[in-house]
Amino acid sequence: MSEKKAPAPGEGLRSLRSTTLFRAVNFELYVKPNLVIMGLGLVAFTGCLGYIAYMRNKYDALGYYPAIQEDGREEYVKRKSKWDD
Repeated sequence: MSEKKAPAPGEGLRSLRSTTLFRAVNFELYVKPNLVIMGLGLVAFTGCLGYIAYMRNKYDALGYYPAIQEDGREEYVKRKSKWDD
């Protein structure tokens, strides 16, 4: 018979009894963190946020705004000043 060792502090869920299905579905709870993959994910996430911010800034610089027309539809209109006429 195999003797069960007492769970040591810091082992977390790895020391508890669980089914194979639970371990397969909750894979990230049982693997040790991989700093390389985490770093790549952080760089990719930061790049996506930067691209969204860049596109938002570029769109705002064009000067269009949503205007409601008399018939109720929404149309994007270029901003113009009263001084431009």
